[in-house]
Amino acid sequence: MTPSLLKKLQSVDTPTVCNAIEVAQGKRGFDAFTRGTMLCSAPDEPAIVGFARTAKIAAVNPPSEASDVIKKRRMAYYKHMSDAPMPAVAVVEDSDFPDCIGAYWGEVNTTIHKGFGLSGTLTNGVMRDLGDVPEGYPVIAGSIGPSHGFVHVKEIGTPVEVFGMQVAEGDLIHADRHGAVVIPVDVIDVLEHSIDKLLSTEHLILEPARKDGFDFDMFEKAWTAFENSRT
Repeated sequence: MTPSLLKKLQSVDTPTVCNAIEVAQGKRGFDAFTRGTMLCSAPDEPAIVGFARTAKIAAVNPPSEASDVIKKRRMAYYKHMSDAPMPAVAVVEDSDFPDCIGAYWGEVNTTIHKGFGLSGTLTNGVMRDLGDVPEGYPVIAGSIGPSHGFVHVKEIGTPVEVFGMQVAEGDLIHADRHGAVVIPVDVIDVLEHSIDKLLSTEHLILEPARKDGFDFDMFEKAWTAFENSRT
């Protein structure tokens, strides 16, 4: 991913990226995105963009393994996150979903991950400490709660699922208050151009629609130009 593409992706929202992927592919039907309503700790901050660093956690029940095994895996998890090629996003599946109780993503853990250089977190699990999550590290989560429960790491670097979206280690993620999307590898090289094309095409209908006196005749002309630009 080029610095130019990264800057472009950070400047647009996730719905725009979904539409731009369809522009790049020349068809509808792309479906590697989250389903349902997610919550964002910082809805007014830019989208989080980066390559997925995956893991699985659980918190409803105490871990059944020995404490030294759990501690060793926890340190391996943090080492995995700290070694991530940047830009990176922590994508963590809570295995207790949809009955998640363990707020893994509070002030301490988000500050640690931001310190490692990650761009943010995508999870189906729980977040807390909303007033204390560091600026510039958004968390897109499934719910908000007060307790960490018995939270512990179960897997590191394995495929995960977040709100119906399958994510593999290294997938390119774009996420914001709308949810998240996995950007297909085959569109990365043309995605920046596709975003620019999409925005210029939408401008053909948005500009006249925002003018005083906009009526059906103006709409019909604008829509014709809009449709022609997409073919």
